Amino acid sequence: MRQPVYFLSHGGGPWPWMPEVLDAYAPLTAALQAIPAALPRRPRAILMVSAHWITRGGVLLGSHPRPGMLYDYYGFPAHTYEIRYPAPGSPDLAARTAELLRTADIPVDFDPERGFDHGAFVPAHVMFPEADIPMVQLSIERSFDPDWHQRLGAALAPLRDEDVLIIGSGLSYHNLRLFGPGGREPSARFDAWLRQALAPATAAARHERLRNWEEAPAARIAHPMEDHLVPLFVANGASGDGPASLCHHETEAAGGLTVSSFRFD
Repeated sequence: MRQPVYFLSHGGGPWPWMPEVLDAYAPLTAALQAIPAALPRRPRAILMVSAHWITRGGVLLGSHPRPGMLYDYYGFPAHTYEIRYPAPGSPDLAARTAELLRTADIPVDFDPERGFDHGAFVPAHVMFPEADIPMVQLSIERSFDPDWHQRLGAALAPLRDEDVLIIGSGLSYHNLRLFGPGGREPSARFDAWLRQALAPATAAARHERLRNWEEAPAARIAHPMEDHLVPLFVANGASGDGPASLCHHETEAAGGLTVSSFRFD
């Protein structure tokens, strides 16, 4: 069996290292911790497509064998700027991924210096706290074009047969000005549409809905900038004819938000 693909709503900031918020994150914690046991076998590596790495004119791959950390958040407790997630990188996986993308005429290059951002190390830590599975990050492209990122995901699909776990890490709702109770209504409306958009059995059919996401109810309220939605386009592209299923859903996240995560088989 090939590895599944995931789109994960990764939560806010470095929450697993903040005891004061862990109760609020209990549903997400449980969903992430359940993923390893739901895989057909332990993956040999993870390819993480994070909303927090945006590049122009193509994509970049992290290629350092021992990536450092990138604390791309602000105003959090001092100890959260000392977090370490010491998973190794994989120059071999970076090279293989680049080969697939170049074959699909997708511009790609390597970044040998960039560390793991919190869109990558937060969910990875909760899923695989031993940090012993190699992880490579892949950026998203600044146009945020759904068709382009669907094609990117489709080019990555062969990695699933090579025991690579592909994860798109973002948020199904990402409006920092309307977090908490103020986002209750728009997050619920957009999430209901999103779950329906992912109901068809094939990636192509789902993409016909996702590519028109701006027409969804409360779309631009849920995503004033769609960086946190784009990893979903990539994940769906890599899913092929596999169905999508809900692997995390809650209606009171951050005090009132409806958020979801999805698995593609």
